[in-house]
Amino acid sequence: MTGNFVVVTIASRMQKNGKAEGNIEGLLKLRDAALQLGISFPTIKQWIYKKKIRSNRTAGGHHRIPQSEVDRLLFRTRGKTEQQRKEEIRRVSGRNQLVGRIESVQISGLMAEVRVSIGGQQITSIITARSAREMQLKRGQTAAALIKATEVMILRV
Repeated sequence: MTGNFVVVTIASRMQKNGKAEGNIEGLLKLRDAALQLGISFPTIKQWIYKKKIRSNRTAGGHHRIPQSEVDRLLFRTRGKTEQQRKEEIRRVSGRNQLVGRIESVQISGLMAEVRVSIGGQQITSIITARSAREMQLKRGQTAAALIKATEVMILRV
């Protein structure tokens, strides 16, 4: 019965102003937040005391970190400079990467066809037009084709 009462109380708070006043879902324990940020428990405590990260206090006096704070800091913890952050983003676990030159980029509507020449062979990829624009893909640039497949077939030629 108590569980039902708590749910009703949270729902009524949400309906009052359109937002959750007591947003329990988006608050993380310190250890969970530290794990997501890749830092230690003592470090996150110091960040709270130095006001580098915002926390909410529970009725029992424990700190809880909003998920939005973790998201805000997540990008910054991956590299000290802009260049280091860009390099971190480019790292991919896939090893099937073939480097070649972009032969053509054809954007049509929401999609883009990108042809990459690798060792005299052509690989065609269909990606979103937005991705092609964000990466500023142009003919003649060097690009890597990352191949992810559950099966690889061999044809004797």
